[in-house]
Amino acid sequence: MSEHEINLPDVLIDLGLAFDQYEDALVRHDVSVLDKFFWHSPMTVRYGIAENTYGGEAIRAYRMACAPVPPGRRIIHKVITSFGRNFGTVSAEFNSPDSEQTGRQMQTWIRFSEGWRIVAAHVSVI
Repeated sequence: MSEHEINLPDVLIDLGLAFDQYEDALVRHDVSVLDKFFWHSPMTVRYGIAENTYGGEAIRAYRMACAPVPPGRRIIHKVITSFGRNFGTVSAEFNSPDSEQTGRQMQTWIRFSEGWRIVAAHVSVI
């Protein structure tokens, strides 16, 4: 892959929009939209703050049972990197008014025929 294929402007815009839609759904606790953004495969992995989920079905079940993120959650730093037209990562730091901890999340995204999907994610706090 040449450097000319890294961070193509139109790909960064598309992936950024997908991430923003995911984040909006997370804050609103819109489980159906969140579910749409994860690849529905047994190979999908999401490591959370207090749980590990393996596979799209387990991630869906977790989302349906978990509490919403705290109100006022906001992204304080975000780095989007794309490689080619169909692969990218999003790394973000976040906080919320009810916690002094800074959270961080990393997502690996692939663009499938149906759109951008998260194939791996990790959420933690500092």
